[in-house]
Amino acid sequence: MTSTATDTQPATGPVRVTEPASPARKPSILRQPTAVWAIAFACAISFMGIGLVDPILPAISHELGASAGQTMLLFTSYLFITGIAMFFTSWVSGLIGVRWTLVAGLVLIVVFAALAGGSSAVGEIIGFRAGWGLGNALFISTALAAIVGAASGGSRQAIVLYEAALGVGMAIGPLVGGALGSISWRGPFFGTAALMAIALVAILALLRAPKQTAAERAAARAERPSFVASFKALRNPALLALAGVAFFYNFGFFVLLAYSPYPMEAAAKAAGLEAFGAHELGLVFFGWGLALAITSVLVAPVLTRRLGLRPVLFAMLGGLTVCLALLGVFVNSLPGLVTVVVVSGLLLGIMNTALTEAVMEATDLPRNVASSTYSAVRFIGGAIAPAVAGPLADWLGAPAPYWTGAASLVVSIVVLACVGHLLHRVGAPHETAVGEAEAIGAGDAA
Repeated sequence: MTSTATDTQPATGPVRVTEPASPARKPSILRQPTAVWAIAFACAISFMGIGLVDPILPAISHELGASAGQTMLLFTSYLFITGIAMFFTSWVSGLIGVRWTLVAGLVLIVVFAALAGGSSAVGEIIGFRAGWGLGNALFISTALAAIVGAASGGSRQAIVLYEAALGVGMAIGPLVGGALGSISWRGPFFGTAALMAIALVAILALLRAPKQTAAERAAARAERPSFVASFKALRNPALLALAGVAFFYNFGFFVLLAYSPYPMEAAAKAAGLEAFGAHELGLVFFGWGLALAITSVLVAPVLTRRLGLRPVLFAMLGGLTVCLALLGVFVNSLPGLVTVVVVSGLLLGIMNTALTEAVMEATDLPRNVASSTYSAVRFIGGAIAPAVAGPLADWLGAPAPYWTGAASLVVSIVVLACVGHLLHRVGAPHETAVGEAEAIGAGDAA
């Protein structure tokens, strides 16, 4: 079995991997230390948190007497704090190390998920979801570096395992949320807290920081990003332009994800399907998440290699604009809503990967800084969407949020078309496979 040695770097920074040239036997992704499986398990649960609450939003509204606009703020608080924290996670991980940043993120997720499950008012859940978002930002910023550092079989094996955990979490989050939510809306919160607590104990017991020489420690300190590195990165015109594209794109993304359960529930009731609840919504968004996971890992790399990044970006943004417009047209049709939501997952998976890859290629900034800066802006764009979707639906009718999401995607297309002169670096060779997967992981988490 081959062995992988990794020096301690900022969690989202470059990772140095040394692999023997002649392995004793063919490496297998399944032959990994128990620490790797513990981190992979925690990754899957962490990414579950993005779509976990989607199926239970209507149930929370009914149980706690909250409006749709209020419950959608569960997404807003989570995404906004995650976005703000992303500006600083590379600095934090450089300061305290990969292992303790990972542990800190898990502790916060466990505590705030449990507090959300025990809440008696929607305002409390909104606040606790913000704390959950902080923990998730710390965790996802370190997960890949931790897996690469602990895995055997080389960095490629670790990357495949990380991407698999990401896809599983994105796909099964809504399914688990729907299954537990059909029992009680509190179930998904307590379930997440319990699973993350198990992962936390496993990581504390199994994951150890590698030993370093004095020279390696000095080199790691010298490479730490500064506290304001991400803000300075926004001075780069190409990064700023693509972050703007991501901001408007993610607005449309989270209009679809956060708002869609409400028109689906209303359309089901209008069709006489009174039993259409958390479990059924979970199945719909499981299909959406599975489609997203498959295309982000398997389809997007093929398309971008054959067609190029910019054509893929334009095609996906155009297709998603059509999807949002169709959701506005079919807002009263349950079959129409379900079909378009699942199909949109196919496009979103490709778009996530292609846009993040474009960001990484468009500048000469360090990958960890560019990735965290872009992800921060993108999360903030997603945070705004649920906050405005509810009031728009109340004021202008159920289709209005979808039409607004479609308009936001048109803006992202216009921005992308206007910044072509800044993207001359797009298409250059990747720095490392680890850096690429790290960036894509951060993008997929958005």
